[in-house]
Amino acid sequence: MSRIGRQAISLPGGVTATIEKGLFKVKGPKGELQVPHNPAIEISQGEGVLNVTRPSDRQDHRALHGLTRTLVANAVKGVSDGYTINLELRGVGYRAKLTGKALEMSMGYSHPVLIEPPAGITFVVPEPTKIDITGIDKQLVGQIAANVRKVRKPDAYHGKGVRFVGQKIALKAGKAGATGAKGKK
Repeated sequence: MSRIGRQAISLPGGVTATIEKGLFKVKGPKGELQVPHNPAIEISQGEGVLNVTRPSDRQDHRALHGLTRTLVANAVKGVSDGYTINLELRGVGYRAKLTGKALEMSMGYSHPVLIEPPAGITFVVPEPTKIDITGIDKQLVGQIAANVRKVRKPDAYHGKGVRFVGQKIALKAGKAGATGAKGKK
């Protein structure tokens, strides 16, 4: 059995799950999510726990077992607690602010960059150099964080740009002064 797939998923209080063939629905205090899955993988509900089982030991069933369990566990955690990714801006003049629900970033370009949040995603700007991205869908929160980071990735020489809070950037050494061959003809 898969080490990940055989772990039981506990349902927190206030979270209800509906299991259909090929579709898992979960509803909680933060919202509602649907997780499509392969109908061969079975999800069963017990006393406050969910179990994911596979029908056989075939390669494709083993591959889907842990994946399905992780997707279901992420959905349960999302509707109960939610997900947040924290980003920070480094660089002179780099800042962010909210314009309505949209995120407006000044990143050294000739124009401000405006990013509209999709449904289920909220931006919070506690400081001009900090951005918090919050939502219930782990994959969507991660994708939006990657899109925001793509506006200006951290520079390898100075470390300027959008980075995850606490992320270490290995800085490259700049050019060393050229010696010797200058002025020779």
